[in-house]
Formats: sequence, structure tokens, C-alpha cells
Amino acid sequence: MPPIRHRIRPFAALAAAGALATLVAGCGEVVPESGGGSAETITVVDDADREVTIEGPVERAVVLNSYGNEFVRAIGAGDTVVGIDKVSAERLPYLGLGGDDVVSEDLSEINYEAVAELDPDVFILPRNGAWEEAAGRLESFGIPVVVATAWDFDVFHETMDLLGEVFGRQDEAADVAGFYDEIFGVVSERVEGTEAVPVYWETVQPYLTVLPGSGFDQIITAAGGENVFGDVETGGDVQSETTVDPAAVVERDPALIIHEFDPAATPTGSGRFDDLGDDLLGRPGWQDVPAVADGEVYVSNGWATSGLSKAIGALYLATWLHPGEFDDVDPEEYLRRWVEDYQGTEFTGADDYIRKVG
Repeated sequence: MPPIRHRIRPFAALAAAGALATLVAGCGEVVPESGGGSAETITVVDDADREVTIEGPVERAVVLNSYGNEFVRAIGAGDTVVGIDKVSAERLPYLGLGGDDVVSEDLSEINYEAVAELDPDVFILPRNGAWEEAAGRLESFGIPVVVATAWDFDVFHETMDLLGEVFGRQDEAADVAGFYDEIFGVVSERVEGTEAVPVYWETVQPYLTVLPGSGFDQIITAAGGENVFGDVETGGDVQSETTVDPAAVVERDPALIIHEFDPAATPTGSGRFDDLGDDLLGRPGWQDVPAVADGEVYVSNGWATSGLSKAIGALYLATWLHPGEFDDVDPEEYLRRWVEDYQGTEFTGADDYIRKVG
């Protein structure tokens, strides 16, 4: 499809005067402009299969979606982020952004005037956001829009490559991808040949479970489990989730149950774990479910188990499902590395984010 061009913004006009911007084909290729300056043209193909041109280097970015902000921070480009959404501000206080830095309530209610005032080099949001509207509204300000979907397990490597290209952090992006591959390498090697264990994965709301096509369903399989609702093909949103009949959970006899609530970096208090645990264990008919009877019920903060495109969650789940194969693997160490080395924030211990209940 034809490339999407963006005018140089007024504040950059003088710096760009006389420079020749040369575009070349190829995803993410960075082309220095003539004239000996530090400016460069960055051309990428984003998650909406759009060719987007950015006048780089990117020094100021607005990034919507908490997973996207985690990825940008992981590749060492967090200091370029000058604007975020309200959910990211609430979930990730370590970003150090708030107040006038918040330019949207979510992924669709965007204050475009506030975005323009921040004068970003690029505006990034996932494909379930209002990217088409954003591209149209921000074009007059000369702000390019890049679609990068960090929550999608299926396009992890593509998203990491894309962000590396946008921010000129290809080596750092490759390092993050290597950490991800390291985790899944440990998991796949050890679950090979094991018998699949039935798993019921619940997200946020009671009886809201995951279906084939979701990243959660994929990590259940990767961890050596079997989604007890893996035969359900309809319902749910873009992330393939649906609310099921309470009796259906009992009928399907899961050997392990996990409830993941909304991600937040702020350590989870014991009260919330206790309340969720009491709810899960007290549901009618659940006392005879194998997972409850055998004490295999877990509650987790999604900041941990959905971290790094759910790689951390896959490792934790694998160690619960097949403890004998993982007796020398400490998933908390991988979580610590993700938090300290890639998010650059304090790790207070896995117990603040993941607990076995009962």
C-alpha cells in the first residue's frame, strides 16, 4: 500500500530546512538525511500493515496502553515518553508521568489538542485503539501514528522489532526478545512429553474465562496444560474471552485454577488476595473440583503473570502443573529480572503479586 507521509512540524521546520529526506523500501529501515545533521528518516510497517514515515530520531513519544509502555521501557526508551493514557498512569506509577502528561482516558477517548501540545515525534497505540481516528486527527499536526500491539502474544517478536526500529533501539529490543525466548525455551524443553493438565483460567471477573485464540489459551498449552474451555469457539472480545455458566466449570473438572486480576505494579495487599481466595473457594460446588480439593488454586496480579507478553505467566503455570520437571527452576528470579532489569523499578517479591490460596 502507498506510504503514509507526514509533514514536518512547525517547531522542526528550521532544523529541517534544506534537508533532503530520502525514503527507501523495507520495514524499519533508518535513512539519514543529507546535510550532515543528526536528523534521520525512519520508515516502518506497523501492526495495521501501514508504512509510516517518522522524522527521527524519536526523542518525544506519546504511548497509549500499559503493555506498550512496558515494552518501550524494556528497550530503554522510557525516557522519551512524554504522554500516556490514564490506565497506564494508574497501573505503572514508576513511569513517573501524570497530570498534564495524561492525554486519554483509554484507547479511544483521546484529547488530540493535549497530544499536540506535547509535540511528540510519534504517537503509538495498539490496534484495538482508535488508531484510524488518531491518524486522521493528528495528521494536521504532523504527528505520525504507529500501531504497535504489545498485548498480543501472537505478534510479540514483530512488536518488539517494530518498537526497536521506531526508537532506534534494535539491539535492546533483541535483548528483550532473547529474554522472552529464554523463558519459553526453559518451558518447552521441560514440558515436552508430559501429560496435559486441565486448567481453568479466569480473568478479572467471576467466570470470565479464556478461549482459543487468546494469548492465555496459548500459554496454557505451552505450559503443558489443557484449557478446559478449549473446545468453545464462539463469544468473547478481540482477546477471546467469554463468561461461562458456573456449573460448566464444575463439570469440566479442572486440576488447576488461576484467577488473574487487572495488572498494577503497586504491590497487592493481603486483603485482596484473601478476598479473592475466599470467593473462589466458596463458590457452590467447587469443594469437589480437583483443583480445590488438591489445593491448586492461585490468584495473580496481571502485572506479573501477563508480563513480557505472558512469558512470566507461562513459566509460573508450568512450574505449578509439572513441579517435578521444574524443581530446579525459580520463576521468581525471572520475574525479578523483568521488573528490575527491564522495567527499572523495585521488586518487592513475588508474594506481592502471586499467591496460592486455601
